[in-house]
Amino acid sequence: MTEPATIRILPDAVINQIAAGEVVERPASVLKELVENSIDAGATLIEVEVVDGGRRLVRVRDDGTGMDRDNALLAIERHATSKLRELKDLDTIATMGFRGEALAAIASVSQFSLVTQRADAAAGTEILIFGGKIQEVRDAGAPRGTDIAVRNLFFNVPARRKVLRSAPPEFTHILKAFLLEALANIGIGFVLRAADA
Repeated sequence: MTEPATIRILPDAVINQIAAGEVVERPASVLKELVENSIDAGATLIEVEVVDGGRRLVRVRDDGTGMDRDNALLAIERHATSKLRELKDLDTIATMGFRGEALAAIASVSQFSLVTQRADAAAGTEILIFGGKIQEVRDAGAPRGTDIAVRNLFFNVPARRKVLRSAPPEFTHILKAFLLEALANIGIGFVLRAADA
C-alpha cells in the first residue's frame, strides 16, 4: 500500500510557471500584454520588435510614464498592480488589464529584461530576470518610458516550447495582435519591426 501524498505549498517559481500557462499561450500573448501595459502607461509611441516569429524575441518599447525602481520591482511580482485597489474598483476599471499577473508569468518562462525611467528621475532602472529569478537590478540610462525584452520564450518549459509553431504561423498571430491593438488605439503611434532568426 502506498503512503498518501503529503500536501505542500508550491514554490513561487512553479506557481508562476503554472500561471504563465493561463496568461501566455504564445509570443502574440506576450505582445498583447506588454502593449496593453504601454497603453495604460500613457504612451504616445509604442515600438515592437520581434525575431523568429516572437520565439526568440518580443520587445516592446514605449514613451509612457515609466517607473521608479521600487515600482519596477513591484511590477514583476504576482498580483501587484497600479490599476486596482479593492474589489469595488472592478466596477469602474478603465484600464486594459488589472490582475497584476502578466509580467511575473512572462518573466518566469523567458529571459526577461525591463528598462524603465520616469521623466523626472536622474537614472532609470534595469532588471534582468532569468526563468523567474532576478539576476541583476541596476541603474540605467534610458529615455522616459519602459522597454521590455522577452527572449527565448518557454526556454525552461520544454513541453510548452514544443507546441509553438514555426516562425511564419507565430508571426501571423503576432501581426494580428499588433494590428488589433493599433486599430483600437488610433491616437497612439505604433511601429512593428520583424526579423528572421
